[in-house]
Amino acid sequence: MSSSSTRRDFLKRTSAIGALAAVPSAYAQLGVGGPDKFDLVIRNCDLIDPSQNLRGKRDIGIKNARIALIAGEIAAERGAQVLDAGGKLVMPGLVDLHAHVYPQASAIGLPADELVPFTATTTYVSAGDAGGNNFSAFKHYIVGQARSRIYAFVHISSIGLAGFPVGELKNIEYANVDLAAKTVAENPEIVLGVKVRESLDVVGPNGIEPLRMARLAAERSGTKARVMCHIGNAPGDLRDLLNLLRPGDILTHAYSGAGNNVVAEGRLVAAALEAKKRGVIIDVGHGGGSFSYAVAEPAIAQGLVPDTISSDLHAYSGNSPGMPFLPWVMSKFLNMGFSLNDVVSMATEKPARVIDREDKLGTLKVGAPADLSIMELVEGPVEFVDTVKNLRRGDKYLKPVQTVKAGRPYGRPFPAPFGYP
Repeated sequence: MSSSSTRRDFLKRTSAIGALAAVPSAYAQLGVGGPDKFDLVIRNCDLIDPSQNLRGKRDIGIKNARIALIAGEIAAERGAQVLDAGGKLVMPGLVDLHAHVYPQASAIGLPADELVPFTATTTYVSAGDAGGNNFSAFKHYIVGQARSRIYAFVHISSIGLAGFPVGELKNIEYANVDLAAKTVAENPEIVLGVKVRESLDVVGPNGIEPLRMARLAAERSGTKARVMCHIGNAPGDLRDLLNLLRPGDILTHAYSGAGNNVVAEGRLVAAALEAKKRGVIIDVGHGGGSFSYAVAEPAIAQGLVPDTISSDLHAYSGNSPGMPFLPWVMSKFLNMGFSLNDVVSMATEKPARVIDREDKLGTLKVGAPADLSIMELVEGPVEFVDTVKNLRRGDKYLKPVQTVKAGRPYGRPFPAPFGYP
């Protein structure tokens, strides 16, 4: 590729959303609006916010990292800095309930901020990357230095996913109930609960004992900790596993085609529907080996509708043909017959309720964190594959364009001094 074409591609990307061509003052460069201006105005939005049943042309005014005004039109002069959304879809910042964002320690983790151009995601949940032994480094060196919002489930295994691809629960001695409970209790600002992986290649002969231990750790923490339970080729009778999940717990990889799963001979396992009815959260968790159309389609048709859409994005899945970047996973469900409003809801307001750590996360209500995902709804023939290479054709997909977290865009316009909340 020539240097001139590389430069043209760069300019095309950076001008996809236009900033003000000139910075009128040093204060504007700081992104400080002063008493009579917004710090940032985003204009010409095709706004979609399921939490408010909002859809249509709007402008957004942001002040002190919060949504300050949504109106039909806000004059550009009222913003210290301005973005022109160019009629693209603007929605609350995406919330990925299942991702792996502990690089350099969890074996499969990726840097959250580096993923943003591909995911348009402002909030990631680390799904058990760290256990009690290595959670402190995750909190101080990853969460503390990331621009993205990051929450976590602590793994019942004290080593988290550091030993991947060796199953971390084949040796049951790694499952430390009291250490996991203590880690949950000591980190209430970022920890949502306890993660366990229930697949034969992870637990070996230990069956669903790790799940029992994860549930016990959540209970011993003295908090409202949830259990996030991964299923792949589940051990034993799947009904026993499903019956252990409490209201508010999360069944992730719900449509896995890895083996013993929620659909048997085309019929939904009754215990799965019973779990959903009693309040177990059904999460997609696409990943590199955990989403099959042959499971999802009959399961959904028979009532096991997802509550949340998540990616299970990590170093292996990100290179897989299924491309589990959150907007692409959302696009798969959009082409399975779900409405745009439903798909956005399952990746914003619904996972935000599960987190319940930041007031008004997953919405663009006035006073909410100014987290926004800007995407283009591209219409035209498109092909998708699941994690076992089943092909489906569609006619539209969501393409990331720009992301704003706490009122500061990733990329232009750059604040000076560069920083973020």
